[in-house]
Amino acid sequence: MKNTKLIEAKFVTSAADYRKCPPPEKPEYAFIGRSNVGKSSLINMLVGNKNLAKTSQTPGKTQLINHFEVNKKWYIVDLPGYGFAKAPKGERDKWGEMIGNYLVNRENLMCVFVLIDIRHEPQRVDLEFLDFLGEKDVPFYLIFTKADKVGSVTAEQNVESFKKTMLLSWTKVPQYFITSSERRTGREELLKAIEELNLSFTK
Repeated sequence: MKNTKLIEAKFVTSAADYRKCPPPEKPEYAFIGRSNVGKSSLINMLVGNKNLAKTSQTPGKTQLINHFEVNKKWYIVDLPGYGFAKAPKGERDKWGEMIGNYLVNRENLMCVFVLIDIRHEPQRVDLEFLDFLGEKDVPFYLIFTKADKVGSVTAEQNVESFKKTMLLSWTKVPQYFITSSERRTGREELLKAIEELNLSFTK
């Protein structure tokens, strides 16, 4: 597959309310997952800029809706992680409301990429978040992260286990990607999926 080169990716704004986000004139793609799932590293790998999204060893660092413009044509949206138990309950509730309002009401949101740590068995917090998206009819894809941290057999087993668990309450598993930010695995496939979705965007 040819190497897709992104010309420009830049930070635009952070907001605590979807109504204060950039005008909904371009397609956008939200990235979200449990805290410490490797979201910032994945975003940086995707755009080819290791310093775009701020990475941290401290879970719960992202607390706002962060917009990054790519090629002046579409947005990556970095959302706060869910399931971060160490944050005060009031903070978690505030983030949850902010994220929920954004996901349900943002009219130019094309797709949510939900990040799943491939190293673990299915986690209840991930499955509950997917159920929320299903109830609200929000389209999403799955991204399994950190594939370089486990062997190929374990990775395949954990993906199959997640799919099997999903099918207990879903009729089918959505499109999914297996990625490694370290090895740039899955980058071209993700960009291709976004390019295809961009074609269907209408203002």
